[in-house]
Amino acid sequence: MGIVVVISNFLVQFPIHHFGLNEILTYGAFSYPITFFITDLANRAYGKVIARKVVYFGFVIGVLLTLIVSTNFSDLISIRIAIGSGVAFFIAQNLDVQIFDRLRKKSWYIAPLTSSLVGSITDTFLFFSIAFYATGVPWLTLAFGDLAVKFLVTIVMLIPFKLLLKKIRDLNENSISKINP
Repeated sequence: MGIVVVISNFLVQFPIHHFGLNEILTYGAFSYPITFFITDLANRAYGKVIARKVVYFGFVIGVLLTLIVSTNFSDLISIRIAIGSGVAFFIAQNLDVQIFDRLRKKSWYIAPLTSSLVGSITDTFLFFSIAFYATGVPWLTLAFGDLAVKFLVTIVMLIPFKLLLKKIRDLNENSISKINP
């Protein structure tokens, strides 16, 4: 979790310069939705208490590594990216855990899809407003471009989520059968 956050925080500094996308999309949009996938898998497999621990661990590791690896302390935007990332991650991921837990008994895709989409919206607008508001960076267009990619990646991540559900069930059944022979 922490490594995905650090990679995303580094990649968000680089707009995509192909096809005129430099004012609407950064590379971070492609990696960050994986954090919701990780949280949702933890929530499905072990429940919301463990999922929150994954979020807290990812938050601490992500913020510390971001400060060490990709924060230029002489650049205000770099510092704001670190702060925005931490605040947005913490709030959006905890919201994701709560929404997922409330929807977990619905059809297999409802909880991860809904919680990830709401989490992505929250994360995107918190992050981009904290990191880039009043800097001259076109943060609103970047936020909407970022959000569009996050929605797409969220939908694509439902495929491995569904495939891993069977593995999670098999692991849980094996664990239970070892406890109760």
